[in-house]
Amino acid sequence: MPFCHISVADKALTNSLYYKGQAILSYTVRYPFFYSMKDLLILDQLNAYYSTKAMMYIKKDIVNLYQRAMVDYEYSVANDFPVRPYEVLVGYQVTYNRDCILSLYFDRYEYTGGAHGSTVRTSDSWNIACSRPLTLMDLFPPDTNVRQYIIDRINEQIQTEAQNGSMIYFDDYENLVEQYLNLSNFYLTEDGIVIFFQQYDIATYSTGIPEFLIPYAIEDASLFGQC
Repeated sequence: MPFCHISVADKALTNSLYYKGQAILSYTVRYPFFYSMKDLLILDQLNAYYSTKAMMYIKKDIVNLYQRAMVDYEYSVANDFPVRPYEVLVGYQVTYNRDCILSLYFDRYEYTGGAHGSTVRTSDSWNIACSRPLTLMDLFPPDTNVRQYIIDRINEQIQTEAQNGSMIYFDDYENLVEQYLNLSNFYLTEDGIVIFFQQYDIATYSTGIPEFLIPYAIEDASLFGQC
């Protein structure tokens, strides 16, 4: 494996947006900044990518939410309802940083009124030595039916969790797992690959974001370093 020590600094964009003298939306958008003692061009590209992505989210999505918040404000005031300010929190977690491999996920929480907000998770994995994204297919031998292998492992875990009562899933979880499984929704840890689903895909809101650890078994860790 090539050696490259990658450090991570935290960046944040935060603000409160006002309407008629009242804060109706606040946001904090966090994103990583990667750096290394070695001159790694891809880190400059990743830093530009994540900073641009954060700025575009603010300029587009948060501006749209602010416009919705103004409409809700007027409706609440007109009907003598309490004004519920919107809130946006974007955070990230670097889950794997070793041997020139980076993996991380982002959670985007938006509260726009009601009983609770919603969270959407996205993830990225990068082969720094090869200057390219790392896909789930890269982590398995070429002849592996990756999708079916993942589905089988997830269904086995759900069956176990359902039996011991540790988690609650929808009754038709097998169909839902097959329907909603997105092979881009994964990140790496020291123990294995974590596959995740969005809220409501296969379970109720109270379950959160369902995650399933696929231990490194038939996956060959040496595949990480292949370009």
